[in-house]
Amino acid sequence: MSAIVTGYEGFTTAAGHIGPNYRVDHDNSMLAPELWCRMRTKERSAQFLIANGYLENVDDFEYEGRQILASRLGYRITAAFVDHFLGRIFEMPGAVFPEDLLRPEKQDKALFVAGIEAIVEAQRLVALNYFEDGSVEAACPPVKALLHIMAYGQYEGMTASDPKIRQLFTRKSLLASDWYRDRLRAKQQIDIALWTRHRKALESETAKQQLARVSSESYLQELVGTIGADPSVVGRVSNPLEDL
Repeated sequence: MSAIVTGYEGFTTAAGHIGPNYRVDHDNSMLAPELWCRMRTKERSAQFLIANGYLENVDDFEYEGRQILASRLGYRITAAFVDHFLGRIFEMPGAVFPEDLLRPEKQDKALFVAGIEAIVEAQRLVALNYFEDGSVEAACPPVKALLHIMAYGQYEGMTASDPKIRQLFTRKSLLASDWYRDRLRAKQQIDIALWTRHRKALESETAKQQLARVSSESYLQELVGTIGADPSVVGRVSNPLEDL
């Protein structure tokens, strides 16, 4: 939800292995800031990168009679991305990021399939936990839909590629949802309770300070020049010091 509200677009770098032929250590992530600082603001937009062919969606496909949900991997950089952007760092970026690194299915299709199926199964098991404890009902609309898709493959008859599902992840859609309005009302009630406590605490502190002031000998000097009070009524006024 934070990413949607702030318009943050998440990008990740690989760690571990990309296919059986390439090992990628965490140090590889150090390339990200080097690359990002060489990209213009508009070039860091996912929409820009997709529209210009720098990112491509990984499509589902059939393998040995099974539907492989490769789209769960999302988008990945293309050879055009490597040439256009990584060329700002490397003299021969294609040698650092060859085609079979960008598309690991070209290294070993069977292992690529096994990796995707492991990811899909892990997502299914994690998502089912939210249904078992009922917390799926507390999820924001896009995440609720995503949990259904992860656990059961669809949400109200729609898959992750359905435009209506994709629309749920827009800022406009989230801000217009009843779920978000309920969250704002809850925050308002919390703030009301908080500032009510603050007010009571401040008023209490002020009263203590004022009591200490009027109880001091110096207060008599403050009263010089006033009309004072009739001594005969003092006995009929309760002594606040006795109430402490």
